[in-house]
Amino acid sequence: MTPHATPATTRPAGPADEAETPVEALGDLYRDGITACRGAFSPDWVRRVGEDVDAAFQEARSRPDGAVGRGPQRWYVEIHPEQLRGFVDLVTHPWVVSVCRAVLGPDYEIVELGFDIPFPGAAMQPWHRDFPMPEETRLRRRLTSLAFNLTTVDTVEAMGPFEIAPGTQWDDGRDFDHEMFPPKERYPRYESRAVRKYPKRGDISARSALTVHRGTPNVSDLARPVLVLGVDAPGAGNAGHHDLAVTRGYWESLPELVRAHLHCPVVDALEPIRQKHTIEGLVMGAE
Repeated sequence: MTPHATPATTRPAGPADEAETPVEALGDLYRDGITACRGAFSPDWVRRVGEDVDAAFQEARSRPDGAVGRGPQRWYVEIHPEQLRGFVDLVTHPWVVSVCRAVLGPDYEIVELGFDIPFPGAAMQPWHRDFPMPEETRLRRRLTSLAFNLTTVDTVEAMGPFEIAPGTQWDDGRDFDHEMFPPKERYPRYESRAVRKYPKRGDISARSALTVHRGTPNVSDLARPVLVLGVDAPGAGNAGHHDLAVTRGYWESLPELVRAHLHCPVVDALEPIRQKHTIEGLVMGAE
């Protein structure tokens, strides 16, 4: 696996450490469970992300457990930071940094980097959240993790846009199947709240993965790749489900802002990540 060199930043000017508290984003996240920053990156920067995602997908599909199915014609792949030329740009973007600090605290941890691709023929997913609700969230109404998403294409209806039920990040969920999949008799409630998202290249969204959501059918002739960045508050525990690593040379090239939040092994050589076939993957594939 050949690491990519880190490119010069293409994000808007302004030091991340001077970012103001994102009051509007905080309101969105605690009310709806999702927020967004439009036009955060240039289309050319996103084009390079798309190239890296395509290369990583081809490599992952060439070996066992390189990609995990999340329904028909829908795949998830986890990658190492060095496989994405724009990694440093993404995790030092002032909006990303300010949202992480405001929601997760100053010692937030980057725990996941990957992408989800619904190809033509991808079917409707069941309503779900990405993991069971932590006790910290249930008892104290505190969000302990965030998922940032960045599309590599301009999303249109035929591509099967992401659909979310705002406000459902607070649903208790202990009666959900595996505490992740609500019973089908609950679907009308989610459908009455459902909002489909149509992000453009360069937009970033941030959401609580507890907010009930689903992928919709891709009836186009194009794939809809979405980059995923997972970030935790200290002690949230999601790092144990992922296998990020960096080489020593890459680690030494990273800005201190990145090293302070990237708590992963530093190794002599990267090993390809074998995707974990979670209950989520099994249930998605059964639909």
